Amino acid sequence: MKKVLSLVMVMTIFFASAFTPKTTSVHEVDADIVDLAVSTEFLSTLVAAVKAGDLVGVLKGDGPFTVSAPTNEAFAKLPAGTVENLLKPENKAQLVAVLTYHVVPGKVLSSDLKNG
Repeated sequence: MKKVLSLVMVMTIFFASAFTPKTTSVHEVDADIVDLAVSTEFLSTLVAAVKAGDLVGVLKGDGPFTVSAPTNEAFAKLPAGTVENLLKPENKAQLVAVLTYHVVPGKVLSSDLKNG
């Protein structure tokens, strides 16, 4: 009897979850890209770089922008001293070039990307 009851409960959960509506919509947020990055711990190196490159105003400006945002983990994979060197004031032009390479004007979703 316990096996039958367990089986009925499992089947009930399965059918209930199978017919639960799924949503795949993208949720809009009021925060801009800089605010989102600042509130995300794993983007703290990117935030420091954006500030060092004086790009906060640009990214808070007229958009939308799509940023392929490198995480702290991605920055950590660079050769030792690379990030520290790029953050130096005398290397600002190189830092800005690297950062703006990761920015595309407009709203680009992953579904918009094509292989190749």
